[in-house]
Amino acid sequence: MTIEFPPVEPPSEDVRRQAVARHAVLTKPAGSLGKLEELGVWVSACQGVCPPRPFTRPRVVVFAGDHGVARHGVSAYPSEVTGQMVANFLDGGAAVNVLATVAGATVRVVDVAVDSDTAIGDAKIRRGSGSIDREDALTLEEAEQAVELGRRLADDEVDGGADLLIAGDMGIGNTTPAAVLIAALTGSEPVAVVGRGTGIDDRGWMRKTAAIRDALRRARPVLSDPVRLLATASGADIAAMAGFLAQAAVRKTPVILDGVVVGAAAMMAEELAPGAREWWVAGHRSVEPAHSIALNHLSLEPLLDFEMRLGEGSGAVAALPLVAMATKVLAEMATFEGAGVSGPA
Repeated sequence: MTIEFPPVEPPSEDVRRQAVARHAVLTKPAGSLGKLEELGVWVSACQGVCPPRPFTRPRVVVFAGDHGVARHGVSAYPSEVTGQMVANFLDGGAAVNVLATVAGATVRVVDVAVDSDTAIGDAKIRRGSGSIDREDALTLEEAEQAVELGRRLADDEVDGGADLLIAGDMGIGNTTPAAVLIAALTGSEPVAVVGRGTGIDDRGWMRKTAAIRDALRRARPVLSDPVRLLATASGADIAAMAGFLAQAAVRKTPVILDGVVVGAAAMMAEELAPGAREWWVAGHRSVEPAHSIALNHLSLEPLLDFEMRLGEGSGAVAALPLVAMATKVLAEMATFEGAGVSGPA
């Protein structure tokens, strides 16, 4: 199987200009809503219509998977938490479930590579991924299957009416492959990308740094081949997320990105489908150091900086109300003429 995405069409430049012009005649000083105005213009350009349509079906898709590297002391939590948290998502008890309820989104969780049986294992690529500091995460065939799974999930959501997508992650140890991918694609050193993840101590930090260093040595020879890089240094969940984000752009559907794991998947999606990043906005900046490196690489500025590091899509969902507000301002705010308000002299 050869993974190929069609060319990504950018958001409409003509509509972007229309949206900028519309902001200039709304009942406010020009530019007075700052980045909310830029955000609304982006939404309008993505939708290809001005004024933009309010979002009616925002959807969070959480990609769950285990990582073999977690067996080597790089996380504060044991791997069985991944499967337990899948059940928690399904019961509506996770942070992202609560946040999504407030923000008006719905949540779907997909077992891509959980190393235990779950109630949603019908899409599982494998049980866990290889320990990337000493072996490949996936076979090449598994990496291709995972990317294709992500593509199908994006198509499924868009065909089902989703008009804005958020990718979330759940997997003990997943910040380690995320850091490796970000370091590999940006030429960063291990100490620049390693973070505390779930809250590891200094000894855990040193083990994690060593694992990232060893995995980077294995990843660098395959940098020019995105699918081989995913097979070598990611995990089935991250590979599926990369396919999901790339296909969302192909389907002209706006995406709010989450933290460091989604950021790593987004960098891989941009490698698979150049131009995909034009369809994304960064929901927040994680405290994980690799996330800022990823955002800089993608030329994205985060909407929030709340020192979050949970994953699950939680930071992106926290930013969703801002995106909704920016859209409604551009769509529903009165013009000077319509409101009978004198414009600027």
